[in-house]
Amino acid sequence: MDGGQWTHLTAPVPASGTGLVGRDAELREIARLLARARDGGGALVLAGEPGIGKSDLLLAAREQAGQAGFRVLSSVGSQVEAELPYVGLRRLLADVLDGVDLLPDTQRRALLTALGVLDGPAAQPFLVALAALNLLAETATRTPVLVCVDDLQWLDRPSADVVGFVARRLGYDPVVLLATSRTQAGERPVPADLPRLDLGALAEQDARRVVEAVRGDLDASVRDEIVTVSQGNPLALVELSAHWRTGPPGPATGLPLTERLEDAFVGRLRDLPAGVQDAVLVAAAESTDDLAEVLAATALLHGAPVTADDLEAAVVTGLLRFDGLRVSFRHPLVRSGVLQGTGAARLRAAHAAVAELLTADPYRRSWHQALSVDAPDEQIAMRLESHHVMALQRGSVVTAIQMLERAAQLSVTPDLAGRRLLLAAELGFGLGRADLVRRLLATVARTDISELDRVRMTWLEEIFEDGEPGNAAHVLSLCAGAARAAEAGDLSLALNLLVGAALRCWWAESGATARSRVVTITRSLRGAESDPRYVAALAVADPVREGAAVHRMLYAAWESADHDVDADHLRLLGMAAHAMGEQSLAVDFLDRAEARLRAQGRLGLLPQVLSLQVVARIDLGDWRRAVQAAEEGVRLATDTGQPIWTAGTLAGSSRLAALQGDIRSARKQAAEAEAACLPKGISCFLTVVGMTRGSALITEGRFTEAYDVLATVFDPAQPCYHQRESYGGLGLLAEAASLGGRRAEARALFAELTQGYGDTPAGLLRVQLHYADAVLAEDEDAGALFDRALAQDLTRWPWPRARLELAHGSWLRRRRRVAESRVPLRSALATFEAIGAVWWAEQTREALRASGERAVSARSKGAVADLTPQELQIARLAAEGLSNRHIGEQLYLSPRTVGSHLYRIFPKLGVTARGQLAAALRGL
Repeated sequence: MDGGQWTHLTAPVPASGTGLVGRDAELREIARLLARARDGGGALVLAGEPGIGKSDLLLAAREQAGQAGFRVLSSVGSQVEAELPYVGLRRLLADVLDGVDLLPDTQRRALLTALGVLDGPAAQPFLVALAALNLLAETATRTPVLVCVDDLQWLDRPSADVVGFVARRLGYDPVVLLATSRTQAGERPVPADLPRLDLGALAEQDARRVVEAVRGDLDASVRDEIVTVSQGNPLALVELSAHWRTGPPGPATGLPLTERLEDAFVGRLRDLPAGVQDAVLVAAAESTDDLAEVLAATALLHGAPVTADDLEAAVVTGLLRFDGLRVSFRHPLVRSGVLQGTGAARLRAAHAAVAELLTADPYRRSWHQALSVDAPDEQIAMRLESHHVMALQRGSVVTAIQMLERAAQLSVTPDLAGRRLLLAAELGFGLGRADLVRRLLATVARTDISELDRVRMTWLEEIFEDGEPGNAAHVLSLCAGAARAAEAGDLSLALNLLVGAALRCWWAESGATARSRVVTITRSLRGAESDPRYVAALAVADPVREGAAVHRMLYAAWESADHDVDADHLRLLGMAAHAMGEQSLAVDFLDRAEARLRAQGRLGLLPQVLSLQVVARIDLGDWRRAVQAAEEGVRLATDTGQPIWTAGTLAGSSRLAALQGDIRSARKQAAEAEAACLPKGISCFLTVVGMTRGSALITEGRFTEAYDVLATVFDPAQPCYHQRESYGGLGLLAEAASLGGRRAEARALFAELTQGYGDTPAGLLRVQLHYADAVLAEDEDAGALFDRALAQDLTRWPWPRARLELAHGSWLRRRRRVAESRVPLRSALATFEAIGAVWWAEQTREALRASGERAVSARSKGAVADLTPQELQIARLAAEGLSNRHIGEQLYLSPRTVGSHLYRIFPKLGVTARGQLAAALRGL
């Protein structure tokens, strides 16, 4: 781009050049954002109450960007269109869809299917979002792009999710995204992680300037009254001034300002001819802004034709705008005022007129028909229920739920209404919307439904219960529901209930009775043994006692798994392997699940997979990959609204930071995870927090304190106790005891602990106990125990192996076998340096120096160590030969963003070409 196109944006834009009053600071912020676009884009949400001037600022930004050579793309949210999936995105991208052929085929098809251009099954929402991001990035290679989204709170949910996804990933592409949103209670909030500028009321001096500019002929006392009534709201100042008669228009002074304005708009509507009033009503009730459609429906409602020329009267009064093709409202408050000020019967008639017109669009027609009646109508209800599937295929779960709710209201029998509401509640559960599910179930509770539907209702009620995660009563209730579902022949529902019950046993201790009941009911399900949910329910509910059986099932599943295994099935098997402590197998399942989820754009499950990978890779010693998984996992859990996985991934990340010597970050992340988990009693993550704090104390040389902290992880009376999750802390506890002079105490504790472990074959437990036996033994007895521990196959366990080698080398040196000690110590040092175990590497170097080893120096901390987790992930994929586009598909980034990362990666690694990356990363 020619640098001259950006020059005038480096200075603040004066308010006088825009017609806006009192918004100099906001205009300067927008100008700065546009001026920075050459070096990388960004996003900003302009938030505030109705009429505060958000849309005017957006218009000013469009003008600035147009002068600077930007390509400007726009969309606006609509209350009426909110139920139409991707309508906002279709409007936003309409002018750049000619570039869709530049996208990878999977993204191209996903986007075009979502926008209704191609037929096909529903595309994964995040694949659609990635396609939109890359389409914007491709467009920005030719000219910078400004994306304007007005009234974000009313944008259809799938389109709004795409906007949030894109906004979080702008940084290297010259794309700026500006959105406006209301902030009133009850409206969908602006995502908390997006930059936001809150607009306040105008200062009194600025408010007076607005009134004088609009109606300088008014008496000073009248201007004072308008300023007082308007409360600094620019729209109120303009509208009340322009239409002042004998007193302030609108109802009594006690009403909120928004209702005053709505009433003022409706008051103007009543002065228009009847046909124009009907046209405005149809435009408010319609689900499109197509002028021809609005006029055709108005003719049906009014009983006579109404022309575009007739609508000029509504334009003159400040109610409507239209350009010959599209009709829109002067302000969203006009639409809401019209809808609220119209009688119910007349509004139903307007919807009936629209429905009569839409013979070629059964999807929209059924919705308007449903709004045109006020009594049960099973035919319309059936059409709505069938069309909810189309809404799901178009990617709008929220719209599908709305259709099912309205179908329930129109149902002729209670059982039909209850079934439809339960189906809506299940969709709400899939969205993670506890509030929505509870509201729907409260309605279902008042209807007469079947026994099986009662079971489904119990599941949905219990799965969002706010009680303690390990509450035995909740677990037993879910088990009882599973038994009833199995008796009714619904094996899938039974398994879903049992996985839910098992997870309650995992999150926190629920007691032997509850765990046993989950296992008993699961084992009673004949023919389900090969279902991953069956394996997961056993493993997660009781990993110690069911370990041997689950071990056989998991390895059988791995041997028989083919390329067609569903990604969610692989996730469940990976979860089961992690639950029983078979970490290498867990990583194998989870890696395959991750690859398929990425390929399919299923980001909803990806944070769960990444969180489990963090823990498993820490235990094994693949710490660099664990760092990558943690960084991306937190980001995607935030993207997809899964706070429990955000907390779990933060806990794992804190443990890793402590082991790598970043104590400040470790304690900060641990505190954040604890704050999220402690009130809910989620002990599995609190255990990880306890291991973080113990590891941090070890690296600070405070071994006695470390032992005391780590011991709490193994105390059933403590909130951080979790028998299985504590496996990973056994070696740390033994190490703290050995270094802190508390071996005898630790041996007694380990003797007690091992009695509760039974004969489970868990690899993690076996590796940790062998290490503990060796380091806690008296020196004269330790030799055979080290031999036994090192005889294990530790190929997949570099972290435990290196610690064993360090302990063994130190023991050999104490036994005056100095020359022999150097071999395991050298091996340990290489591993510690490779994975980033800073404290352990330094201990090993000291041991080698004490053995007489010369020229032992720390490995360079530059190069790979300087890469961020995301940079290392990109470098690995590039080293494997993937193009920027393919890397972007894997990591949900634009190719340009990948290229910018590589531009920074090359000098850090000291390379100048992609072909050199593999050598620079070798051994990691």
